[in-house]
Amino acid sequence: MASLFFSAAHKSSGKTTLSIGVCAALKARGLDIQPFKKGPDYIDPIWLGLAAGKPCYNLDFYVAGRQETIDDYCHRGQGAEICLIEGNKGLHDGLDLDGSNSNAALAKALGSPVIMVVDARGTMRGIAPLLIGYQVFDKAVNIAGVIANRTGGERHEAKLRAAVEAYTDIPFLGALQNDASIGLSERHLGLIPGYEDLAAQRKVTSIGAAIADSVDLDRLLQIAQQATPVAPATLPLQHKPEFNGLRIGIARDRAFGFYYPSDLEAIRQSGAELIDIDTLHQQTLPAIDGLFIGGGFPERHAAALSANKSLRESIRNAIEGGLPAYAECGGLMYLAKSIHWNGESHDMVGVLPAQAIMHERPQGRGYVVLDENPDAHPWPSRPATAAPLQAHEFHYSALQGLPADARFAHRVLRGKGIQQQQDGYIHGNLLASYAHLRNTSATPWVRRFLQFVQAHKMNNTETIANAL
Repeated sequence: MASLFFSAAHKSSGKTTLSIGVCAALKARGLDIQPFKKGPDYIDPIWLGLAAGKPCYNLDFYVAGRQETIDDYCHRGQGAEICLIEGNKGLHDGLDLDGSNSNAALAKALGSPVIMVVDARGTMRGIAPLLIGYQVFDKAVNIAGVIANRTGGERHEAKLRAAVEAYTDIPFLGALQNDASIGLSERHLGLIPGYEDLAAQRKVTSIGAAIADSVDLDRLLQIAQQATPVAPATLPLQHKPEFNGLRIGIARDRAFGFYYPSDLEAIRQSGAELIDIDTLHQQTLPAIDGLFIGGGFPERHAAALSANKSLRESIRNAIEGGLPAYAECGGLMYLAKSIHWNGESHDMVGVLPAQAIMHERPQGRGYVVLDENPDAHPWPSRPATAAPLQAHEFHYSALQGLPADARFAHRVLRGKGIQQQQDGYIHGNLLASYAHLRNTSATPWVRRFLQFVQAHKMNNTETIANAL
């Protein structure tokens, strides 16, 4: 498969903007682009998906394992004209000193040529030794091109190009000027809540046009053909349609939108139907068998969420009545008594007897390892030999006021969790956690949750039948 892997020397170099722009520019040429994002991030894939016009999938050795990640890439990229992968952090950054979890390791595993995005502010001739150093550090990485970002104009670009061409054998593919109108700042990434917002699509189109004017797309397409063949070791993961008839409510609106496309696909392929719920406007829960509330930015919509008292009460009554529910991070905050942020407090659902307090610095950030408590976890048990769960967390909030006798499904071996190295608050048939799970062969959370929902539905049906 033809492919391009966009990486950089360090984070915040502009590789997300470049990746989105290249996706949009190539799509505008009529090409079928399959985007991928290294790591567990939700936000960049939303933008890449908008640019490509199709879901962007995560590639994560830590969560899914090396071979499963490679296989997933092969299966999902099959049929696309180009696979575009955006890295995270710097090219050689990762969890381990040996680089086994780095962008470079992933690029080599996928046989993908690397395009280096260099933040060129304050440098000219110095771009050459930077690139040479990256080439020498790991010669097995195919650094096949460089794009300069945040340049100071045509004269600056010319000097950068001259240095690269004089001292390296890396093609200089173009430059993007330091223009705030097309760049994606952290504010854009964090605060545009409408995942199909017209403003977001216009932004993507604008970035794509800028890339088409500034980057040699024809040369990029030639480089993409340098990808070395990689084959999957397994067949595509199949989900048996064993849960036909189940209706799973899912909160999807401006406040909640952090879901892995592959997880939602697994739910549908298992036979369950996903029922969208707008927590900002919908007045009551529809007829559902289970509820899934993922992450997002509930704190930024706290006033609107609080104002929708009817739905909050509907959700609280349903969960207190035994509705199976699963909530992650933002969903956990929404189910708390209230959210406190910027000196304001807003009432939430109130199933969790605690307040969600926002802080200026992250309270939990990075990969986590969870040891499951089989005596407390409400879902069907995992095999006794199963390894601890590997997931991730990223939250600025912390819960305050949980009772001393609160029950938890997980002991946190790595990470922060909710409190005192525990995560996965249990209340009736609710499991609420700061950890974000991803459905993999080692962590088949989708099937376990659907099994739990199905068992509850069957028990209710039997109870009603016996009563009659």
